[in-house]
Amino acid sequence: MKNSTVAKGLRNEVIENYTALDLETTGLNPKYDKIIEAGAVKVRNGEIIDRFQQLVCPGIALPEKITGLTGITQEELREAKDSETVIPQLLDFLEDDVILGHSVMFDYSFLKKAAVNQNLWKPEISHLGLDTLRLSRIYLPELSSRRLVDLCLHYGIEHHAHRALGDAESTAQLYSIFAKELGKNQTLEEREKTFAPFPLIYKIKRESPIRPQQKQKLYSLLEQHKIIPDYDVEKLTRNEASRMIDRIYFTYGR
Repeated sequence: MKNSTVAKGLRNEVIENYTALDLETTGLNPKYDKIIEAGAVKVRNGEIIDRFQQLVCPGIALPEKITGLTGITQEELREAKDSETVIPQLLDFLEDDVILGHSVMFDYSFLKKAAVNQNLWKPEISHLGLDTLRLSRIYLPELSSRRLVDLCLHYGIEHHAHRALGDAESTAQLYSIFAKELGKNQTLEEREKTFAPFPLIYKIKRESPIRPQQKQKLYSLLEQHKIIPDYDVEKLTRNEASRMIDRIYFTYGR
């Protein structure tokens, strides 16, 4: 794959080897929402050397507002690979790299939740993070908006907003600009501290899969009320199944 220059001539205090990660999701809460697209770019010595992009079938309905935001449709996701296929591939791509993101904990929380639910997250797995949103708050307090799209506009970075690979690439380019241009008035020690990667810590327990009794009850209710589900019953967690059953009871009664 053709290399793309992200950063050259960086001083030693700035990380040059990392993977920029972006996830598109069905919503903002990793407890309830799901990944629908994963994008990442691997950077070595300040240059993009590899890319990762996959749509992910979430097993639940895609809100219309997310389609409006990303352009991703329910039909596309029905044909996409499931999380059980994509997440192991993404973890392999990430290796033990420092993870760069724009609000990196958002993406990391969804990634870890998916990996934990698949028994893929081992105790020895740990990542350090870099966050362009955090850096923009430190260095660009005068800006009224520090959304990725607005920062890209500010610096003239070509940006395909709200698609995972495009956001990951733009974040890497933004970090390159920050590394080269910001903090020039800081001492070396101050700049090293500002650009130092930090531990990514997100505590999550594995969710239990749907119980056989819940599955039987849910299928029975779907048939009774002639409901065509916009989710995959087989892939629901115990909590998700309870919410679906409660939703049917609330709508149709017991």
